[in-house]
Amino acid sequence: MNKLKFYTIAIATVGLFMQSCSSTKQSSGSASKPISVYAPARPAGQQDMLGYAAPKIPVVRVGFIGLGMRGPGAVARWTQIPNTKIIALADLIPDRVESSQKILEKNNMSRAVGYSGSEDAWKQLCERDDIDLVYIATDWKHHVPMALYAMEKGKHVAIEVPAAMNMKDIWALINMSEKTRKHCMMLENCVYDFFELTTLNMAQKGLFGDVIHAEGAYIHDLSEFWGEYWNNWRLDYNKNHRGDVYPTHGIGPICQALNIHRGDKMNYLVAVDTKPFNGIDEWKRMKGETPTDFKNGDQTITMIKTEKGKTMQIQHNVMTPRPYSRMYQLTGTKGFANKYPIEGYALEAGQVSADVTPNHEKLSAHSFVSTDVKKALMEKYKHPIQAELEERAKKVGGHGGMDFIMDYRLAYCLQNGLPLDMDVYDMAEWSCLTELSAVSLDNGSAPVLIPDFTRGAWNKVQGYKQAFVK
Repeated sequence: MNKLKFYTIAIATVGLFMQSCSSTKQSSGSASKPISVYAPARPAGQQDMLGYAAPKIPVVRVGFIGLGMRGPGAVARWTQIPNTKIIALADLIPDRVESSQKILEKNNMSRAVGYSGSEDAWKQLCERDDIDLVYIATDWKHHVPMALYAMEKGKHVAIEVPAAMNMKDIWALINMSEKTRKHCMMLENCVYDFFELTTLNMAQKGLFGDVIHAEGAYIHDLSEFWGEYWNNWRLDYNKNHRGDVYPTHGIGPICQALNIHRGDKMNYLVAVDTKPFNGIDEWKRMKGETPTDFKNGDQTITMIKTEKGKTMQIQHNVMTPRPYSRMYQLTGTKGFANKYPIEGYALEAGQVSADVTPNHEKLSAHSFVSTDVKKALMEKYKHPIQAELEERAKKVGGHGGMDFIMDYRLAYCLQNGLPLDMDVYDMAEWSCLTELSAVSLDNGSAPVLIPDFTRGAWNKVQGYKQAFVK
């Protein structure tokens, strides 16, 4: 689609952005107006999904689509969640369905109905009347048509990350969720990692003061893994698209800490990137030819400003040799939290009570607290979800247990008729960086407005929180 049909550029960016692409000097008092992207009005008769709780489903019946890299692990985890039943399995390749059937048999469960062998076999799964939830773990490009069809057929959907890769698809998911009153949740597991859960609890209890800046990332050298992706789909996507194409692990946890669309909202972003250096080499290694049009830079950085005057930074790098990192940093007026490369907390004196350390009044934010103090803090502020599920999650597994907690919480909320931990607007906000960062990059790192996906309801709920049975 011609981008001029989809984007409206109000005024070209000035100041530092324009200096990089124009010899014309701008006046010092001029101001930039960001690029505005398509944001449709809510169709008549639809309502937002904020705080939406569907009717209780005592036994959640689930069907899985996509049994390649992530799907089988999800099937295995759901065999360990009480009051659930795996009804159907679908994948293009029959052997993958059979492999997941063996997972069920290993756990003394009945074989599920299998669908495979054609591009549309998954539709039969969605059309069944004995499924409540469709769990989608396919390659990125199939997420949206499958989710839309499943919701249209009356199913809640859970979609692997990123749920959608462009704004048109994001709005389609929002509208279908609002229209059908079916949950559309993105399967962002990193919000359930133990450090993130505990640190979120600390932030919500004011330990860091007001959180004013947060950073996240997906830094993961994928050179050993490109061949694992069916039909080379992931490297292909990086070749054909520019921007932060995998933002959700980094942005999800910090959006929760900043109460995004629950009292604050993201207003605009600016992105910068490097040239594709290793990306070209990786394509040549995998394909045996040198590409002339590899689009995605090895490193992309996206900066975001919120309505309440706070800032965010998100990084993406899957090409260079670096230790794995999601960064996860919270900067507050009274303290600081950091996960990668070293877990630690830095707090002002007075932020910690004597039950954590007897010398609490001598704390200094110039350095991390000691190992003993960190341990005491994490025990005192252990999140209720972690306290309930940590040991079980470690046994079941899935990225150290956070995948199991994600699935368990999804089932728990559906069973008890509670709002989900992540709603359709989280999906939209965390996925939109994929296209909006590219818009910024393609326009000389211009600022790009981030739509209010709630369409006016971002301040309706005050503060992020998970729901529990009272």
